[in-house]
Amino acid sequence: MDWGNVTAEELVEALREVEWSAPPRPLSEFFAKFTPPKNQSKWKSRLKCNFYYYRTNYFILLLLVLGLGFLRNPLALVAVGLAALSAMCLNDTFALSLSEKITREARRISPPLAAKMRSPPGGVGMRSRYSKKVIKIAGQDRRVVVAALTIVSVILWYLTSAMRTVCGSLAIGLSLSLFHASFRSPNLKAYLNSFREEFRAGWRGYSDAL
Repeated sequence: MDWGNVTAEELVEALREVEWSAPPRPLSEFFAKFTPPKNQSKWKSRLKCNFYYYRTNYFILLLLVLGLGFLRNPLALVAVGLAALSAMCLNDTFALSLSEKITREARRISPPLAAKMRSPPGGVGMRSRYSKKVIKIAGQDRRVVVAALTIVSVILWYLTSAMRTVCGSLAIGLSLSLFHASFRSPNLKAYLNSFREEFRAGWRGYSDAL
């Protein structure tokens, strides 16, 4: 595989389609041999090869750096979580599932409270293809819930400097990955053996396009 002929767009497409459930490469291999690239062409080829071959390791590294950043600023994680939750509530399936879980938990703790959250027949919490009734989460209009979560999230993002934590962690994680991909010498297994078959399997139609 001549990685010098692989474009960035093709690499991104391959990373999108390839299997990500594969375990990370062993640390003994990940930190095995480092050498500076001989020239810019070799550097670009090495980057593409290593980013594909060690993709799971880089993803785990990024998660670890983000985790360390949130350990220093735990409320930033709450801010990010609330932002993600508010976005996920815009999905009908997730909103209905969340409402059901909240109602079920409320029923276990306080039946009267659960009764107030319960949807009236044929209406709240369920809607047919032709129904114009809005989806409700635990008895509240979903739009109100999303707005409240968004407001609280924005306030926490501002108070906790969550944006700085997230951006700083991402910058560090990506920089470490870029450094490793630039100086880790690709091994023969990455070039010649199962790696070639793995790439062709993940990158559908690549061989036919050559």
